[in-house]
Amino acid sequence: MPLDQLFINLLNGLSSGLLLFMLSSGLTLIFSMMGVLNFAHASFYMVGAYVAYSLVGVLGFWPALLLAPLAVGAMGAGFERLALRRVHKFGHVPELLITFGLSYVILELVQLVWGRTAVPFTPPPELQGSAFTIVSHASQGMSLVLGKAGPDICAAAVSCSNFPLTKVFMMAVALLMLLALWLLLTRTRVGLVIQASLTHPEMVEALGHNVPRVLMLVFGSGCALAGLAGVVGGITFVTEPNMAAFIGAIIFVVVVVGGIGSLAGAFVGSIVVGLLQTLPLTVNGSLATLLTSLGFTVTQATPGYPLLRLTMAEVAPILPYLLMVLILIFRPKGLLGTRED
Repeated sequence: MPLDQLFINLLNGLSSGLLLFMLSSGLTLIFSMMGVLNFAHASFYMVGAYVAYSLVGVLGFWPALLLAPLAVGAMGAGFERLALRRVHKFGHVPELLITFGLSYVILELVQLVWGRTAVPFTPPPELQGSAFTIVSHASQGMSLVLGKAGPDICAAAVSCSNFPLTKVFMMAVALLMLLALWLLLTRTRVGLVIQASLTHPEMVEALGHNVPRVLMLVFGSGCALAGLAGVVGGITFVTEPNMAAFIGAIIFVVVVVGGIGSLAGAFVGSIVVGLLQTLPLTVNGSLATLLTSLGFTVTQATPGYPLLRLTMAEVAPILPYLLMVLILIFRPKGLLGTRED
């Protein structure tokens, strides 16, 4: 594969990983504070995309980018106050079941309100087009052209690879969110109260803070982060009712790989999983070819030979799940996790 396409696939992997971080950070925040694995987290991601789509027609994209996550956060806080808090005393299984049921309720409501087909949620004019073009020349190597390269430039080149402006925007939002979360949790009074509520809730209550309200706001904030990811992911990919199911399973892979309850682990796990999903697409050979290059002898008599004939592109979708299995076997706490439960 040409070097320019390899570079584009690397950027695609990073952008996908940062989108996963926007989702997994909220899930990690909720679990680290409340011990709840929110099975409806991807559903809040979907709701964020649809709410923003509706708001864009009235207010425009940039107000929708701010208001849609706030609306999703309010929904999440209301759900924690009215439903999740009532079953919290019964243990983790009822919590899992109620969030699992919520995901189906949200799916049906979305289909009732917006239909069962994709909606035309397009990016604003400022985010349309290419951020840059990588131009590959036979003699001059690679060069970078801001925006979309003209026809005359591409005609004289071996290949031109465009990188969408929406993905650059998605990466920038994810990195800004990472910085904001770090500053909030480590440099503000609110962050200190949140961390203290996790380890010493009785002491926090003795100091006059309302711990249940803190937990409600944390759950709502985690859902708001999912809603923000939905707005950005909605304009970058497709906004349709299956978007939650498509990304829901991979979020838990990220959390397990990075370490349940670790924000740094969520970031590392997101990048690793994002690259695992895209970089194998750059390899043209099969597993048999890879094993042969490593010095193994592969023939038709080799056990599992039909599976070894699969190309790396065909195997790519299962690689994150295979990594999760290996992590659970050899390091159950995850790459950067510290929790034993």
